[in-house]
Amino acid sequence: MAIVTNTFTRYSAVGIREELADVVYNISPQTTPLVSNIGSDSVSNTFYEWQSDELAAASANAQIDGDDLASFTAITPTVRLGNYTQIMRKDFIIADNLEVIDSAGGANTRAYQLVKAGNELKRDIEFNICGVNQAAAAGATGTARKGASLSAYIKTNTSKGTGGADPTTSGGVVNAARTDASAGNQRAFTEGMLKTVLQGVWTEGGDPSMVMVGPFNKTAVSAFTGIASQRYMAPGDSPTTIIGAADVYISDFGSVSIVPNRFQRERDAYVLDPDLLTLSVLRNIQNVELAKTGDAHKEMVIFEGSLRVDQEKGLGIIADLTTA
Repeated sequence: MAIVTNTFTRYSAVGIREELADVVYNISPQTTPLVSNIGSDSVSNTFYEWQSDELAAASANAQIDGDDLASFTAITPTVRLGNYTQIMRKDFIIADNLEVIDSAGGANTRAYQLVKAGNELKRDIEFNICGVNQAAAAGATGTARKGASLSAYIKTNTSKGTGGADPTTSGGVVNAARTDASAGNQRAFTEGMLKTVLQGVWTEGGDPSMVMVGPFNKTAVSAFTGIASQRYMAPGDSPTTIIGAADVYISDFGSVSIVPNRFQRERDAYVLDPDLLTLSVLRNIQNVELAKTGDAHKEMVIFEGSLRVDQEKGLGIIADLTTA
């Protein structure tokens, strides 16, 4: 195979236009399973508080006819809890002329960067709630405030590796986060661990509907013994469905959805009742145009808030799991 001498080809040509698709493809995930499944409310201070309570234990109760009370049961006061709001932000600076230059996909425009920063901030909110293990911190001049994360709240219904320790509170505020077991004491996630924590949550009066896990341990849940033989009865006249992928786990204490989360700590599996969790917001996501000092736009996208856990006894955690 040969070409005729002096044939002018594209390899010698100058001025051939580049072919660049007019779309920017972004594979980065934006889903935030935890924040998307819980409610939110507004707070008016960087430190906010709430109260939790529980019913007295059930007991034998039989009284005689005509009895007159000589004494009364002491009232147990509510428990006062608190957390600090945490500031999270994204920022960028973009030259003014990029607003008028014809760029493929609009990736160089201010509007595109604002949307991108907003999506990144949503991921950061999710990550700072369930992807870190941190206590609340009041902050100080030069030191950022921090809100307690999910793993730092749960201390009643827990399963942990040797050397692991549950978080502690002082004055209703999480003052010490969970102590992780060393790498050598991490455990493979088993169905027995899940059953034990589900039973503990139910015994405490909880009504969990969700088990949230990282991607590695999602596959572990799917392989639990007997999961494929469980049947989920669909409503009405719909046929019974075989649950093989463990998207729904049917336990002795009710059905729970198995929800994978890319942003949570892989070593933890959470047993959750979303009704007991709230994203408390001091400043919702907003973009702020900063002072212009040159031929460029300065932008900041900011959020301030943190997680509120109404009653941690209605939640559970299987901690110190293997991650690979």
